Amino acid sequence: MFLFKNPLCLYCFQPIIPNYTWKTVFLAQLNRSICSHCEKQLIKITEPTCRICHRPKNELNQQFFKGELCLDCIRWEDAPKWKGTLTKNISIYVYNDFMAELIAKFKYRGDYALAKVFAEDIRQALQILTFDLIVPIPLSEVRLYERGFNQAEALLLEAGVTPSHILKRTHTEKQSKKNRQERIHLPQVFQIQPNSNQMETSQPTTNVIKNKHILLVDDIYTTGSTLRHAAQVLKQAGAKSIQSLTLARG
Repeated sequence: MFLFKNPLCLYCFQPIIPNYTWKTVFLAQLNRSICSHCEKQLIKITEPTCRICHRPKNELNQQFFKGELCLDCIRWEDAPKWKGTLTKNISIYVYNDFMAELIAKFKYRGDYALAKVFAEDIRQALQILTFDLIVPIPLSEVRLYERGFNQAEALLLEAGVTPSHILKRTHTEKQSKKNRQERIHLPQVFQIQPNSNQMETSQPTTNVIKNKHILLVDDIYTTGSTLRHAAQVLKQAGAKSIQSLTLARG
């Protein structure tokens, strides 16, 4: 007789107890990567939200909205330099205390396996988005060496998606150490890769980008500065539109 042990939650390491129903039998619920207790703390964002950045428009956030846009996005769109740079961001989860700790463990403490937690929700989000190229926000070489992997790329790979590496990044101080104004007024840190060898094509990268709809992927949307800086470079290289997908809206 074989006894199968329940898998352990990738976050709290407690056994994952399947909820046996006819539905879960047929949908192979045994492949879950976190327990029910942890899963309940992942709060998905629901409508209504800001039309651009996907900030939830709930009772607590009403003061930050004017019509269908939040005040942050109104400020971005009022600046000629940034108007229309980022068409839309989609964030999957609310950035609560649990999500903050989960991302910190994944991103800063090198727990790559936690990317599996988000894989199915990322796959579902990608099904409702239209794009030609999907591009993870890159890390600088220094930051990549420190962390061992790019968290945005890991999210895509675990979701079964092959990313396009058409951006590179100059090393700077960590974004988490900067306030909102400092993030907004950062110098440009992104550049287009000089060639697209990683995309299995001999075309110059700028030719690959031209007139394309591009989806950027990152872990957190905080001020939107990182995504807009990356989008700006892509727009200047000829991209038709840039959207973004992030795990959480900070």
